[in-house]
Amino acid sequence: MVETVGPVSEQQRIESLDVLRGFALLGILLMNIIGFGFVAAAYTAPKLAIGGPLDVVVWFTTELFAEGSMRTLFSLLFGAGVVLFLGRDSAGRGALHFKRTFWLLAFGLLDGYVLLWTGDILVTYALAGFVLYFVRNVSGKKLLISAGVLIVLLTLYNTAMYTGLSQMSAAASHAETLQVKGEVVPADLAELSEFWSEFSADFNPTEAQLAEELLARKTSYTSALVWTASHNTEVLVSNVLPILLPDALVVMLLGMALFKYGVLQGQLSPSFYLRMSIIGFAVGFAVNIFEIWRAYDSEFALLPSFSVIQPSYHIGRIALALGWLGLVVRMHQSLGFGRRLAAVGRMALTNYLMHSAICLFVFTGAGLSLVGELMRLQVYLVVFAIWIVQLWLSPWWLQRFHYGPVEWLWRMLTYGAAPKFARD
Repeated sequence: MVETVGPVSEQQRIESLDVLRGFALLGILLMNIIGFGFVAAAYTAPKLAIGGPLDVVVWFTTELFAEGSMRTLFSLLFGAGVVLFLGRDSAGRGALHFKRTFWLLAFGLLDGYVLLWTGDILVTYALAGFVLYFVRNVSGKKLLISAGVLIVLLTLYNTAMYTGLSQMSAAASHAETLQVKGEVVPADLAELSEFWSEFSADFNPTEAQLAEELLARKTSYTSALVWTASHNTEVLVSNVLPILLPDALVVMLLGMALFKYGVLQGQLSPSFYLRMSIIGFAVGFAVNIFEIWRAYDSEFALLPSFSVIQPSYHIGRIALALGWLGLVVRMHQSLGFGRRLAAVGRMALTNYLMHSAICLFVFTGAGLSLVGELMRLQVYLVVFAIWIVQLWLSPWWLQRFHYGPVEWLWRMLTYGAAPKFARD
């Protein structure tokens, strides 16, 4: 545990955390690229970014291996990071935590409103960080139990939401049938139908709305800025508290528990991580394949394709994240795997914002205006190019500097003094 008031030194870093963070950060781009390269609704309505069989194969692959699980792994590590930063609550550490979290919030707002990333997660993480301070001293056992209970509650919440939306969808279809026959639509049926129309309009836009979005995002930086400001504000107001924050918090509590048990630090036996990987992948892949098949079999209808509201979503994403955790730590233990990933992880905030900066140039009117122009496979060529750049650049940079540029700025803003930047 870190008890000093200054930044963590290189000797105090836990390499397995950096390797996992780098792995998760690169993996997150597999899903984030959908928001960069296509219309925003392509997340919830994948048919908007599927034009042929090859697109289906790419969609299947990323949904199976990465959807939800990389963000979950990153959230686990954020929870662990809060425990690591606060240490044993030495004097002044709590105030630094709130200051540090405030600046993370500022970086998130910059990412969303200046770098125009419509799927920014830093704001949600910052809000969660404010809450996590109050459970910093809770035992690993209690955190683990609390996380388990909350996962069950989130699963029940998804089940209730999905059931209600299914009933609304059925009511809308029934009302439409009655209207075609010229019959009167009962008031309760009309009300449910109206609710469904509002929901589907938000997450499955019309052709005119899609064209308007693409035009705004492609024309210039200014037009993209105006559209994104409105969209991001709507997300912050309507989605953060009911969906994004609970999604993050429950996993962060689990991450705090796993850190207190030494799981994330690689302190347990190799057989433990092997079992974690096998069980996590078995459950996670089974759930993901079930959800993927339902979406494909429905011809990408809105409800079956809307991954984050599936009743089994939280079980699948958390299980798969634990599978990846077990595999990566096991490989790190046995093979020394992940030196370059560790460097990417040490510069996680810089690299995350770099994703936005690069994609701002590639996809919006600030640069090449390629949003909506590429097939799924072509979009993933951009992902692979970014991976190569960051896997090369991060070790190169850290050979010359102690911190990534944004990490250095974050530490300076947090501690009120500039840490040493360049190496001798």
